[in-house]
Amino acid sequence: MTRRPATSLPPPKLRRRLREAAALTQTQLASRVGVTPGTVRAWESGRTTPRGRKREAYAKLLKTLAEEDAARQAERSPEGGRDTGPASASQPKARPVPVVVAVGPDGDAKHETSEAVDGPVLPAKPLTEIAAEPDTATGQDHGPGPGPESGPGSGPGPGPGRRTEPGPEPVPGPAALTPAQAFDALYEFSAPALVRQTYLLTGRREQARESVERAFQTAWEHWPEVARDRDPVGWVRATAYEYALSPWQRFRPRHRHPEPPPADPGDRTLLNTLLRLPPRHRRALVLYDGVGLDLPETAAETEASTPATANRLLHAREAVAGRLPALADPEVLHQRLAELASNERLRAGPPTTVRRGGERRARFRTRAAIAFTVALIGTTALTVHTAPTHYEPPVSPGVTVRGVPPRVAQGALSDEELELRQKLRDQAQDGPERLSPKAE
Repeated sequence: MTRRPATSLPPPKLRRRLREAAALTQTQLASRVGVTPGTVRAWESGRTTPRGRKREAYAKLLKTLAEEDAARQAERSPEGGRDTGPASASQPKARPVPVVVAVGPDGDAKHETSEAVDGPVLPAKPLTEIAAEPDTATGQDHGPGPGPESGPGSGPGPGPGRRTEPGPEPVPGPAALTPAQAFDALYEFSAPALVRQTYLLTGRREQARESVERAFQTAWEHWPEVARDRDPVGWVRATAYEYALSPWQRFRPRHRHPEPPPADPGDRTLLNTLLRLPPRHRRALVLYDGVGLDLPETAAETEASTPATANRLLHAREAVAGRLPALADPEVLHQRLAELASNERLRAGPPTTVRRGGERRARFRTRAAIAFTVALIGTTALTVHTAPTHYEPPVSPGVTVRGVPPRVAQGALSDEELELRQKLRDQAQDGPERLSPKAE
């Protein structure tokens, strides 16, 4: 019996944009699919994938939203949806996304950029207008005040000249690589930059390295899922950030001993300013101004709405600019974050060591679970074997009534009484010889 292939779904980023383009909240979309808003939030962030009937219903609804969005784009187009010319006439040119730089072998900072993305890195509207929009998840206003209403096509969804395809695009890759080789390639490509990004979140070198290694170990345990992900680096980055910003980190013994600060006074001031920000604001600032993600991607990775993320980013920029006025410009702030991350000599372990460490941790957890299960089964069997099969009510003690001693109830025989009873049973109980009459 063959299983039919699963219904194809658009990538998580496009799912969120289709919902926002249709002016639907996560609660409304969840009611139409028949799930909870938290499930929709997980689907749009890429942490989980729908299955079965929920997947078919979700795919059908997204297809309908895509068709409606295409119809709206065709109505707004001056020639009825036909291509009016090159994309540069109606849409800003694509520019490369900046990435936190890495330190080369010679000690110099290398400014690297990823491939060009479709559309500008900055949002189509100012952050103040996006932060003033109502939250699509809660319906609340997070902004500092009322802003101008946004017209169709001006939000974070797909623009008029941008094509939306409901099906995911295949990611080309070398088919001859084994899973271990693909993991090692991903680790060598992204681990150095992720360690420096995590250092901006924590301010601790060893914790940043450990967070990235733990994230890659988790990725190796879920490698089939990570290998099929459209953005495996983003998957690992989100896991590393969650581990680094976990509140349980403060209870570790090494947190009692502060690490030496950066040598440069400007780097120390910037790092202290970042560490004074709330974790959510710090993470949004690093993702947007440090890594170079756009606003919808930052909101999806932090599992927040776009207005809430814009509001956090505005507050983080105000706090940094209040203490360091020279960093009020976002471009200057990006350069300073890149320099701060590159000035520290941060190194990640070799990929084989990280992969084997994850395998050892997985084996240890498996063996611990097996040992606990065996101990539980043995304890249960021992209890069943030694437990009494029937209930014997205890004999209540006697009470003296009007000087009459209580009647002693018959109880268990002592050792002496048992010995005497056995002795009497063993000895022959021959009485006197019976006299019988004899005839004379």
